[in-house]
Order: sequence, then C-alpha cells, then structure tokens
Amino acid sequence: MDRLNGSKRDPRCVKLALSVAAGLVVTLAAASCATETGGPEETGQSAQPEHVVEHARGVTEVPTAPERVVVLEPVQLDTAVALGVIPVGSTTFAGATGAPAYLGADAAAIESVGPVAEPNIEEIAALQPDLILGTETRHGDLYDQLSAIAATAFMASQSDPWQQSVQFVSTALNKPEEAQRLLAAYQERCEEIADTYGTVGKTAQLIRPRDGILTLYGPSSFAGSTLECAGFTTPPRAWNGEISVDISTELVGEAQADLVVVTSADPGNPATMPDAVANSRDLFPRLQLVDQSYWIAGVGPLGGMAVLDDIEAILQQ
Repeated sequence: MDRLNGSKRDPRCVKLALSVAAGLVVTLAAASCATETGGPEETGQSAQPEHVVEHARGVTEVPTAPERVVVLEPVQLDTAVALGVIPVGSTTFAGATGAPAYLGADAAAIESVGPVAEPNIEEIAALQPDLILGTETRHGDLYDQLSAIAATAFMASQSDPWQQSVQFVSTALNKPEEAQRLLAAYQERCEEIADTYGTVGKTAQLIRPRDGILTLYGPSSFAGSTLECAGFTTPPRAWNGEISVDISTELVGEAQADLVVVTSADPGNPATMPDAVANSRDLFPRLQLVDQSYWIAGVGPLGGMAVLDDIEAILQQ
C-alpha cells in the first residue's frame, strides 16, 4: 500500500471522509486507489498488523496499535492522550517548552519536535515513530519527507470542526468507539451546565489579547463552540467563515456580551487583563480571565472538559 503516492487518484479516493458519526477506516478494497510500493521490510520497520485510513493525501496503511506516535497538531495531541496513547513527540506553540499542564503528568515526558508551523524533520526521525499525524494546510510540504520516516496521515485542515478532528485521530489510532464515548460525555456535560445555570438566551464572548489588538473568537472556534454547547450564544457579527476576527483596542465595545472571558498566560493575576478591557468594565457586566493553554490551544476532549470546568466555576460565582 502506498504511503507516499503523489500521483493523481480518483477524486473519490482523495475526498476526506470526516464524519462525527462514523470512523474513517476504509476496507482493504480501497487499496485499488493507490499503487503498492515498499512494505515494512523495505523501510526497516518491523511487520505488525495494520489498518487502512483515508485522509487528505489518499489512503495509507497505519499500525493497528501504534506504539510510537508523533503528532503535529494540538487536537491530535489532546485526543491521543485522552485515548490513552501518549505520543513520543509533539509540536508546541511558540514559547511553549512542552505539553500543556492540563494534559496531566503522563504527557510531561513527550518530546518537543519544534513549533506547530515548522516541525523539525530530524527530531521527528530521531524518535523512530511508527505513525505520524499532521495537517495538510500546515504541513503539506513535509508530507513526502514524513512518509519516508513512518506511516503518515493528514487531516485536511486545523480549522475543521474539532469533533471531526477527534474522529480522525481516533480512527488513525484504531479507537473510534472510545472517541465516541468521550464526545458523548462532553455533550452531556454541556447540556447539564445549560440546564443547571440557565445559560440559554445569554451571550458570551471570548477575547484573546495580543500585539495591541483584540481577537474575538466566533461560534466555529474551539472555545466559542464550547461556550455555545454550554447554552450561550456568541454575539452576532460577520465572521466570514473564519473562527475569529481581530479588532483594534479602540473598538473594545464590540466585544460586549453577558459573559466576557479573556485569555491569559497567568489567569490568577488581574494585572494581565488588557488595559482596553480593564478600563471599560462598565461595558462588561461579567468579566473573567481564563487560561489560554486550554481555552486556545487545548483543542480536544480533555481541553473541552477543562473549558467546561471553567465555565461552571464562573457561573457558580
């Protein structure tokens, strides 16, 4: 089965079948969509059971029970840990030195393989992975090099609904049923919060301050969708298909909502509230600092539950 074939295929074989209701494992009949080339013996990897995954670059045979996984996206890291598969390597966001603390002690030993936007090929190869997961939009230029190292499967985009990305990762790791249980638990928690605290009909807005601007996150973003899952509505504006929009600090009033949450690297420190927001408290009846390590970067089942924990704690105040 070709892990590296870049030749044209039937569009039916290339189309990324992301569905929250079903896994992405396809039958071995999909092998006709690619040309067979070197197997495990030729690449130096030991033979082990495999299953076929359809992804952004076609179809690829991946280990049924991978033992050394490298992930290049936050949602892939979060989901793998949630499924009990601790990667040997992961990318990090700029300034980060390791896996986010919210992932727990088991994730502390995960090796960094460079920033999300620019993974280090040599560091990935040194970890001798048997599976690499990435994203076409961010890592497409590296696919051939990564596929020469190990079985590689790419999501189409990091901007896809995060639940679909969870399904993709769970299929690659051969744990789709476990992922369904995680997503069901997340949905049940959302409904419980909405019912308990009467959030339906109220608005909420997430603000991320950076470089003298304010980034407002919309309903299709990870944190925005979690606020909406918990019953809130994001104030309407023209999102133009994007997960967020930047505004100048002079337009801070556009962030008004019943609940406004502002991300911070140190949410326990009130001084990290941006001046534009802190000086406009009359516009915000309910204002709260939250941890950016999972509200922004914690995309996945574990991050989702951490955000819901914060939402409930805020509503209990």
